[in-house]
Amino acid sequence: MTDEDKVYTGHHIEDKELIKNARKPEGELGHQILDRMNKSHELMARWGVSYFKVVPENKILDIGCGGGRNLERFSKQISDEGKVVGIDYSEISIEKSIKHNQKAIDEGKVEVIQGSVSEMPFEDESFDIATAFETIYFWPDFINDLKEVYRVLKKGGFIFICNEAIYEEGKMDKYDDLVELLDMKIYSEDVLKASLENAGFVEFKAHIQKDEGWICLTARKDWNFILLPPVNRWVI
Repeated sequence: MTDEDKVYTGHHIEDKELIKNARKPEGELGHQILDRMNKSHELMARWGVSYFKVVPENKILDIGCGGGRNLERFSKQISDEGKVVGIDYSEISIEKSIKHNQKAIDEGKVEVIQGSVSEMPFEDESFDIATAFETIYFWPDFINDLKEVYRVLKKGGFIFICNEAIYEEGKMDKYDDLVELLDMKIYSEDVLKASLENAGFVEFKAHIQKDEGWICLTARKDWNFILLPPVNRWVI
C-alpha cells in the first residue's frame, strides 16, 4: 500500500478502502469489514452489556446491527415470548446478519430489516430495549434520530449506546483522518447526555473504560408519571 492508500484510525494504520466500509458496508470489502467488526468489537460489547440485564420476555431492537453478532448475543438471552430485531441501512449488513443468525430467525426469535434509524418501520412503543453499538457516529440527524428511537421504545424502556471513541478536549487529533474519511461525529459524554435529554430521555447513566477509551450509556423513556413499570420488565 502507498501512503495515499492508508488511513490512521486513531489506533492503527489501515487500508483506506477497507475502512471506508465501516460507514456503510458494500461489496466484498463490506463483507470483510463486517467479519472483522464481529470479532474486534466483541470485548467492548461484552464490557458494555455487563451494565444491563436482559429479561427473557424483552423485545430488543439493535440499530445498525452490522454483522449480527449482538443479535446472536441477545437471542440467547430471551425466551419464546421475547424478540430481537436488527435494523441496518446496508444491504450487505442485512445479508451478513441473516446468515449469522439463520437458526434463530427460523425459530422466530430474530428478525432483520433493512432501514434507517431516521424513519423506522415500527409501531410506537414496540421495544423494551434499543441498542446502538458503534453506530451513532453516522446517524444523519442525531437528536431527531434519538427521538425516533424514543418513539419506538415502550414507556420505561431504555436506550443503550456503546462506542469505542469518546470526544475529549485536546485529544482528538488522532481521529482527524478517520473523521474526514468517514464523515463521522464523535460525541462527548456531556453532548450525549444533553442530546438524550433533548430527545425526552431521563435517568442518564454513563460508564467509561479509561484504559481503552470506551464509553457506554443508558437512558430511559419516561413513564410520564402515569404508570409504574411492570415488575422485572428490565433491570439496569
